[in-house]
Amino acid sequence: MGINPADRRVVVTGVGVINALGDNVDTFWDNIIAGKCGIDRITSFDISDYACQIAAEVRDFDPSAAFPSPKEIRRTDRFTQFGIYAGWRALMDSGLEIDKHDPDLIGAFIGSGIGGLATTEAQKEILLSRGPGRMSPFTIPMLILNMASGIFSMYYNLRGPNVATCSACATATHALGEAWRTIKMGDAEAIFAGGTEAAIVPMGIGGFAAMKALSTRNDDPQRASRPFDKDRDGFVMGEGAAVLLLEELGHAKARGAKIYCEIVGYGNTADAHHLTSPSPEGEGAARCMRMALRSAGLNTDEIQYINAHGTSTPQGDICETQAVKAVFGENVSKLVVNSTKGATGHLLGAAGATEMALCAKAIEKQIAPPTINIENQDPACDLDYVREGARAMKIDAILNNSFGFGGHNATIAARRFV
Repeated sequence: MGINPADRRVVVTGVGVINALGDNVDTFWDNIIAGKCGIDRITSFDISDYACQIAAEVRDFDPSAAFPSPKEIRRTDRFTQFGIYAGWRALMDSGLEIDKHDPDLIGAFIGSGIGGLATTEAQKEILLSRGPGRMSPFTIPMLILNMASGIFSMYYNLRGPNVATCSACATATHALGEAWRTIKMGDAEAIFAGGTEAAIVPMGIGGFAAMKALSTRNDDPQRASRPFDKDRDGFVMGEGAAVLLLEELGHAKARGAKIYCEIVGYGNTADAHHLTSPSPEGEGAARCMRMALRSAGLNTDEIQYINAHGTSTPQGDICETQAVKAVFGENVSKLVVNSTKGATGHLLGAAGATEMALCAKAIEKQIAPPTINIENQDPACDLDYVREGARAMKIDAILNNSFGFGGHNATIAARRFV
């Protein structure tokens, strides 16, 4: 007889992060709950000519603990370094001893929305100024976005399924959902899943600013990212990575693993509407949430908390609010919906896993993180966004939303493990 996916449960047993608010999940959680913000003026390059001069940078980053040698670090782009580091943190947090398990059944799904943008910039400059013969032989391996997933598997001899998702700001949530599906189908027992991004470079900031997507509240960085606030003027870029270890329940229990939560559903839809704008009234996002609920076997009255995509863009926040109301109907009044991007900035391809890390901790601690910087709530965004600070509350089941340019939508459903 074949494997019945319905009989295979998938749990989160390890969480690793690196971002402006922490290089481990507990520090990150404590800073989020305290209402701290990681956004400041950009220090990594000269910003004087840029319309947007603020971001949530990871400063003083030392990836050496996660790499076998300094030479290996030099051969990787910053986005790969973040991904490897977050994966290593997830491994340490999980207590998984890889060499005691079948490596053919352990995988890595670590994606990126953009990949090695810093390498692209640097090598293009060398090409133009010194000629093609002076380019690094590692140019392509450094910039292609699958390398975080690929190199992580090499370091730990993970020979199971290996995928690098790329769907803009839905990347990491798609990685988590596809990893969940792969374990359910019996093709792996454990997968390190998430996303990584390092796009706070001239081309990244300049390109997004040219689209008028970024906040220009340069004189007030800590209050620039303000999801659901009437005076929001765009998102603020963040950088970093988050990787979660997803594990089949029997596999996790056999080794006595700590379990944060159980992933129970996944939604994946397309707007098929516009390059950068969401479909009217968040129709695609609503279908995505409904799909996640349906696959989880959950009703709307069983969800207490949604970590929203909530980027602080004028149109996006309204459309997501409309989508939540369309899906939850009369149960929306009992629902907490927040965004943590006011604190972290928008980590693009790493956003969904960064926020899933917070969802896992929210379920564990029974606390909803705050949405900071709502000073004048937009009347069109009329949900309970936890604007007063972190809130202790019952959290049995959650949704985590991510929506990306190109009309990519992804939603994860998770619940408290019982």
